[in-house]
Amino acid sequence: MSLESVTEDIKEQARERAEEIRADAEQRAEEIVQEAEQEAEEIRQRKEREVERQIEQEREQRLSSGNLEAKQKQLATRRQVLEDVRDRVEAELVALDDETREALTRDLIEASVTEFDDVGTVEVYGRGDDESLLRSIVEEYDGIEYGGEIDCLGGVVVESDASRVRIDNTFDSILEDVWQESLREISDELFEEQ
Repeated sequence: MSLESVTEDIKEQARERAEEIRADAEQRAEEIVQEAEQEAEEIRQRKEREVERQIEQEREQRLSSGNLEAKQKQLATRRQVLEDVRDRVEAELVALDDETREALTRDLIEASVTEFDDVGTVEVYGRGDDESLLRSIVEEYDGIEYGGEIDCLGGVVVESDASRVRIDNTFDSILEDVWQESLREISDELFEEQ
């Protein structure tokens, strides 16, 4: 074999080896690119899921916040309506006709004075506008006198220093008791769910 043919064989082997190395490098580069693309796709999908989760959380927070605000406004409105109803009831109690006011006041005084058996002087207090009515009613009883004016819608407060008993039969206290006992029923009636 001649030197030239040995040189050609070595060059051919070198070319083949270079071709193998180049082919291996291209294959490896292609594998690296595919791995990188796959990793990039996984990162992109993970980020999309995170963003979607975050968007959903924010949407639910806003929805929850909106619902809470709506409930608060609804409760405030209901509270205002109930206050308005109570104010109207109080106004109607103040505006009772004379006959009804007298009948109710007599009943309240009668119910109160029965608690003061064998007690010295009993005093009856009431609304300033009812003074003449109260004075005329207490004249019918022995040991009972008009005590003065108190701030109320009507009715009476009856007391005796001798027994330290005080009975509050004002329209205000009766309304408060009825209101507390009936508030749920009143609310249900006013705000019946359709």
